[in-house]
Amino acid sequence: MADAGFDIEACLEGLRRQDERAASNFVRELYPLVLKIVRSHLPRRSAEEDLCQIVFIKILSNIAQYSGKVPIEHWVSRIAINTCLNALKAESVRPELRWADLSVDQAAVLDALAADSTELGPDDAASSRDVVETLLRALKPKDRLLITMLHLEGYSMDDVKQATGWNIATIKVRAFRARQKLKQLFQELNSQGKL
Repeated sequence: MADAGFDIEACLEGLRRQDERAASNFVRELYPLVLKIVRSHLPRRSAEEDLCQIVFIKILSNIAQYSGKVPIEHWVSRIAINTCLNALKAESVRPELRWADLSVDQAAVLDALAADSTELGPDDAASSRDVVETLLRALKPKDRLLITMLHLEGYSMDDVKQATGWNIATIKVRAFRARQKLKQLFQELNSQGKL
């Protein structure tokens, strides 16, 4: 991910000496990676800029712990993902999903999906995404992260293992249970919509 002209070793050495210029270059170089992760796993009540700042504070304050055994991007990704998971846990408010909580467009998309199995039109894309995000918010933070990575971002099982530190068996079981929970939530919403 880092720019080809970016000398990570020199930057890391500068960070260990607490060089502000090295820190600025480091943040500038890795900000797009962190921002992408934060946007993918942003809690409802958090600002992405605030969460990015928290991630970089954790990275810069713990830079001495970076061993160099893995690429810096992997280490940074892991910190960003764990920070997002912690923020999702701290949110701790998981209201029950109700049909009445959906917007008119979201309810229309669910009605269309329940009525037949044909594809939705391009006009329904934004509403469909909103429905998916609403359903994902009802999951536990780790399950939400896993479903997002596997099914929305297209990560492989090995990519998820690398980013989270979970083993493949855990990933498969957690993904299966999360999909079942999403299916249950969808069915509950659908049954509420049919009076």
